[in-house]
Amino acid sequence: MIFYEIKISYTRQTGEDNPAGVKETYMVEGLTCADVENRLIEEIKPFISGEWEVKTCKQVQFYDLIPSPEGDRWYKARVEMITIEDNGKEKRKAVSIFVQANNVTDANKTLQQSLNNLDCEVVSITRSPILEVFRAV
Repeated sequence: MIFYEIKISYTRQTGEDNPAGVKETYMVEGLTCADVENRLIEEIKPFISGEWEVKTCKQVQFYDLIPSPEGDRWYKARVEMITIEDNGKEKRKAVSIFVQANNVTDANKTLQQSLNNLDCEVVSITRSPILEVFRAV
């Protein structure tokens, strides 16, 4: 799976007379930046009025994506995966995991449940600027 982080600025229709300019970050699964930019615009088109501009589009590397229907925010967890090499030495590899949750506590709980059978250590969990993740259709 290839995901891209896209930052976009546009005018959002707020239901009031004065539309608001916003800058938002999304993560979209796709093959190229052009592909995911087009997909994102189609997804958010009902909320856009006027001009929009893609500020950045970059590929995102991560180990796993853990969605939750109850979660309304995305958190980025840094996790060290621990393995023992043939010579008996411990090897640690840092990976990123995105977790959907309502707060850091819920994100940690969901992450711990997901990593239950793995030998690893959660290093940090921070709130991500990502508003929504769009998987490939």
